[in-house]
Amino acid sequence: MAMRGFYEGIKNMKVRELPALLKQKLTIDNLKTSVERGLDNYHAKYIQTSSVDPLLHVCFGGMALSYLIALPEERRHLEHAKKHGGH
Repeated sequence: MAMRGFYEGIKNMKVRELPALLKQKLTIDNLKTSVERGLDNYHAKYIQTSSVDPLLHVCFGGMALSYLIALPEERRHLEHAKKHGGH
């Protein structure tokens, strides 16, 4: 929904006007406010309702993070195997 509003705002702008708008929108205070609002919404939606979803978010997030951390080593391994006639 926020992206739709952003798109509607920039739809009729010229490209050279866009950096000034982004500089105005992407300030530290705006980012802090957005993060706080997102955390408040998450807390209201999942924590206050005693949902099991935060546990699933932690599990899947940890799994994705561990995959991303191991990815460079895995790519090196596959490249090495390809050079030496592996799979």
